Amino acid sequence: MAEIKDPENTIIMETTKGKVVIALMPDLAPGHVARIKELAREGAYDGVVFHRVIADFMAQTGDVKFGKKGGESFNPARAGMGGSDKPDLKAEFSAVPHVRGTCSMARSQSPNSANSQFFICFTDAPWLNKQYSVWGQVIEGMDFIDQIKKGEPVSDPDSIVSMKVAADIAA
Repeated sequence: MAEIKDPENTIIMETTKGKVVIALMPDLAPGHVARIKELAREGAYDGVVFHRVIADFMAQTGDVKFGKKGGESFNPARAGMGGSDKPDLKAEFSAVPHVRGTCSMARSQSPNSANSQFFICFTDAPWLNKQYSVWGQVIEGMDFIDQIKKGEPVSDPDSIVSMKVAADIAA
């Protein structure tokens, strides 16, 4: 496994394809990192599907309202239209480029509408730069992200089995 230098700022995301390790960037997007960690610690992301996966672009997940398999509001037709019950976040745009493995928050047209949904870039996506809040970088397991079923929407989508802050995992 990748060397984890800062367990408090590392996410271990077990997907239906395999384990993905994400280094968080609290200096870059402190509000977004705090939200990702808060939702992960609540177990909110566990069971959430990858509802929008576009080949050669990105895999989107994180709809904890309509995209959580087994959740009371799970609705595959509405996955991607919901978020958490927490308030939306203020944009934390930066000059960090969207490259392969970048983790960034999804949002509506409003810059300050990110909530719980996020995406992971399969390839460089420079047109997203300075328009979405980058909060992490995959440091291991991109091969598993590459294997996630594609589609808009995805039929029989892959999902996040569990998503935890590395500091919370017993050694």
